[in-house]
Amino acid sequence: MQENKLNLSSKLPVMEHFYTIQGEGYYQGNAAYFIRLGGCDVGCVWCDVKESWDASIHPLYEISEIVKWVKQANAQIAVITGGEPLMHSLTALTAELQKNGVKTNIETSASSPLSGTWDWICVSPKKFKAPLPEVLLSANELKVVIYNASDFKWAEAHASKVNNSCKLYLQPEWSKSDKMLPLIIDYVKQNPKWKISLQVHKFMQIP
Repeated sequence: MQENKLNLSSKLPVMEHFYTIQGEGYYQGNAAYFIRLGGCDVGCVWCDVKESWDASIHPLYEISEIVKWVKQANAQIAVITGGEPLMHSLTALTAELQKNGVKTNIETSASSPLSGTWDWICVSPKKFKAPLPEVLLSANELKVVIYNASDFKWAEAHASKVNNSCKLYLQPEWSKSDKMLPLIIDYVKQNPKWKISLQVHKFMQIP
């Protein structure tokens, strides 16, 4: 286990878990079981799940129990998110999920070393703690949240660090969507390698 991983190889701190529709990025519109792990060392000021940051306040669950939730929902995709899920060793969890025929997707800032075996890696880099180059290279999807107009340049800097097959998405920060979305639309028209990601689950009023 990586030295900076929390020592929770058989148990993980789960803030919440639910079966829903993926609202963002490449898998938007697909049914997916979300497992939100506690613990984050990135600390985005606009984070909408700040209660996830402290891993110690969330109950620990055996990996077998977590996998049971997904199986009981008959879900075909499990999305591991946070917080920052890569603060934990995820090798055992992904192995059990895949053994049960469940696709493993992760949403990460890439600020910690990669662990686990993944069918899809979505990296959403944050300015508060730089993503690791080796995790960026493993990304299937780069999803950059646009909070200010200056973030387009920042997005391009990270797009230059991913592999050639990585899907590129720009997503307005929810509270500034009215202001940022028109800018994103214009930018994507001029730079069609990018696509637009919207948090459609919020429009549907689902988790």
